[in-house]
Amino acid sequence: MNEFENKVVIVTGGASGIGKSICEEFNKLKAKVVVIDKNKSDVKCDYFYCGDITKKTVLIDFAENVIRKYNKIDFLINNAGLSKGGLFSCNLEDFLYVQKLGLFAPFALTKLFLNNFNENSSIINISSTRAFQSQKDWESYAAVKGGIISLTHAMAVSLKGIARVNSISPGWIDTLNSKFLKEDINQHPANCVGEPVDISNLVIFLCSSKSKFITGENIIVDGGMSRLMVYHNDEGWVYSSR
Repeated sequence: MNEFENKVVIVTGGASGIGKSICEEFNKLKAKVVVIDKNKSDVKCDYFYCGDITKKTVLIDFAENVIRKYNKIDFLINNAGLSKGGLFSCNLEDFLYVQKLGLFAPFALTKLFLNNFNENSSIINISSTRAFQSQKDWESYAAVKGGIISLTHAMAVSLKGIARVNSISPGWIDTLNSKFLKEDINQHPANCVGEPVDISNLVIFLCSSKSKFITGENIIVDGGMSRLMVYHNDEGWVYSSR
């Protein structure tokens, strides 16, 4: 038996993209995969709950159903998130929605499952390199991804002896099986654009006993882009004020 067999893993936003890849990898390891997403999909899982995790009533009902079905959980993967723009394109309600989805929901789910974590449990929060780097009109996303990193180290301290808590900050991850220009690939020091499995592999590691001494950390997975210094007229980079 591998260490993940029959372990209960919850994945928010598991219907597509990185979340779906995380579910696929845990399925291969024979874990019991629980998904909550407001969109239905063909994701393989043991229990699927369709609901919007920005709503307190949905979170409470979901948690009660999971506890009734499994009693204890082992891994909570807070993956759900989106952007609704920033100062120029995001209204106040949309900004709050993004924060509820990516920050309130992870906090609420952790609190709702506080007495139901098995020994050696892990919580993984999916952040983004946009917590550290920005483009114009991305405030809703940058704010929530910065917040989840702070929440990660705070919860890691509070949950000592209950669960390890870490976050992952992906860079450019191709979730649509796209074709890329050679420039898209070559700009990355890793010489490739990321794939969802690059994130799900790290999720598996951080949930495993091999990472027992890692908690409160944020790990950047961006092909080295955040380490690349960019100057005008250097390595083909040209600044334009347009």
